[in-house]
Parts: sequence; structure tokens; C-alpha cells
Amino acid sequence: MARILCVDDEPHVVTLKCAILEQAGHTVTAATSAHEAMEKLKNNVYDAVVTDWRLGDANGRAVVQAAKSNSSMPVVVVSGFVAEAFQAAEPLADLYLEKPVNPEELVTIVNELLKSSERAAPR
Repeated sequence: MARILCVDDEPHVVTLKCAILEQAGHTVTAATSAHEAMEKLKNNVYDAVVTDWRLGDANGRAVVQAAKSNSSMPVVVVSGFVAEAFQAAEPLADLYLEKPVNPEELVTIVNELLKSSERAAPR
């Protein structure tokens, strides 16, 4: 399936999100800070990003910006601060979900965004 970068500064939360996405058949890489996520985005190829908004060392905007700067990959923000995230300057994530997120909903949304991304990709 897809290669997904999952970012959350709470280790137990990122572990749970990774497990949910892995169970759905995806290959998932965890990052526990914005800095770590940006390094991983710079050095690896991903099909999608699922990130928290309030991260210890920065906010999720830096992660969204790094993901969108050289790719049209889908980015989903999962946060308890969705209103704050949604009001941030460009670039915008593809979707914003309020924590706690329903695991089935997360998988369905990521899968649908990946399908849309594949259809939009030039062949």
C-alpha cells in the first residue's frame, strides 16, 4: 500500500496511529517532532502525512509546508487544536480531524485521499 509519515509529539499517540495505519496495510514511519518529520521528508519519499498540529518544537504548519513544498501528497492534520490549525496561513492540509479520531475514520480518509492523489498524478 502507501508509505505514510505519522507525526505526533506524544509517543503513545504516534505509536497508536502508526499501528492503526499499519493494520490497514500501509508502511508507516513515526516522527515525534516537527524537526524529525522535516528531516524524514527531506530524505525519504512518502505518499501521505498524518500530523498533529501542536508539536513540542514547532507547530504542524512547518510539517505541512515541508510536505507540500515538493509534492502534492495528501496531508491530514489530527489535532485537538483544529480551529487554530485551520486558520493558519498557507499551505493548508487536505483535511483536519479533531482528536480523538475514530480509527476507522482515519483509515477511510487516508485511503480516499491516497486514491484521489493517485488519480490526479500525471501518468
